[in-house]
Amino acid sequence: MLAACSDEGGGTDGGGRTTLSYGMWDPAQVPGMQQIIAAFEKEHPDISVRIELTPWASYWTTLKTSMRGGTAPDVFWMNAVNFQLYAAHDVLEPLSEHIARDRTPVDRHPEQLVRLYAYDGTQYGLPKDFDTIGLWYNKALFDKAGVKYPDTSWTWDDLRDAAAELTNPRERVHGFCSEMQRQIVLYPAIHAAGGHVLRDGKSGFGDERTIEGLRFLTDMIDRGWSPPQSAMVENIGRVRFWSEKAAMVHDLSAMAGQMYAVPALKDHAGVTVLPKGRERTTVIHGLANVISAKSDKKAAAWKFVHFMAGRRAAEIQAKSGVTISSYAGTQDAWLKSMPEFDLKHFIAMEKYGVPYPSSKNTAVWENLQYPLLGAAFSGKGGIEGAARTLGEQMDRALKEERDS
Repeated sequence: MLAACSDEGGGTDGGGRTTLSYGMWDPAQVPGMQQIIAAFEKEHPDISVRIELTPWASYWTTLKTSMRGGTAPDVFWMNAVNFQLYAAHDVLEPLSEHIARDRTPVDRHPEQLVRLYAYDGTQYGLPKDFDTIGLWYNKALFDKAGVKYPDTSWTWDDLRDAAAELTNPRERVHGFCSEMQRQIVLYPAIHAAGGHVLRDGKSGFGDERTIEGLRFLTDMIDRGWSPPQSAMVENIGRVRFWSEKAAMVHDLSAMAGQMYAVPALKDHAGVTVLPKGRERTTVIHGLANVISAKSDKKAAAWKFVHFMAGRRAAEIQAKSGVTISSYAGTQDAWLKSMPEFDLKHFIAMEKYGVPYPSSKNTAVWENLQYPLLGAAFSGKGGIEGAARTLGEQMDRALKEERDS
């Protein structure tokens, strides 16, 4: 119980204030987080928060090491891929009782995200933001090819037709990038075809609808409308779009700020909803704030996490323009932060959102995808057999996960 938690035994700055450490990985979000922290400290003058920034490339390794050594941040960022692994090993503080007692407004955040950070009926994380996927397009390349801009009526057929017309081998321009990127390309295509990645503890990669979604992507590689995956290892789809060598790409709402920072794209990039396959869908994901179960400052940590889940923090985050705040009704500031882009389509995609698929050992079966599907995404093999093999190996990994 929170009443039993104590901030005694260290963690003060010498003036009686409790100092919390806050782990995160994105330097672009530091200014916004500093503003949120300042607002929190104003309300709680007995608590200070110190950001511990660790680059994404080493964040999870550093976190695991600090967990073992008892030096993990008091509060830190968590994503869906890693959440169940941490929750299952009792290294996260349960939040359900705190939420009920303090009436934390979890119902103001997307239900899909709230569910992502619950394990065995207990809430361990509270969302701070969310991402959806949109179709980004280069208006200058569309104008040059005489192709109509994408809109909310587009289907996969429209995307295919446009990709064919926009591909210009002489200028090394491709119409689209069928990249092996899980969140922004693979998973949305699978669900748009009516397939699934993971359901009831079993793989969906052997499902015919899943294969249909993957075939939609590999077909554009085979026809030359997208570069093969082998050509996108170094020069990824996003970079090709920035350099105006790809007319269309799927990408995250969180990348809007980086698009905005490219002068040419700020002038002539557009974004709309993802085209409809059998269904219109997107993958929704977002980060959550969690508390270390080993923290000796849990009372203060909870006050901070509770504040971060509220309207005031969300409004500050939205104004920073880096990512979409997950608190309902606070996204207007984000939409207005980049008026050249029609960012409302990312908000519209929320209702089509499918939660990012995850299990206790997500990384184990996700790491099977690239080696098994890679040949098909490089134009060197059929996707059907590769997907079925992946499904079989993924099911074995999931069984080992359940039995462990």
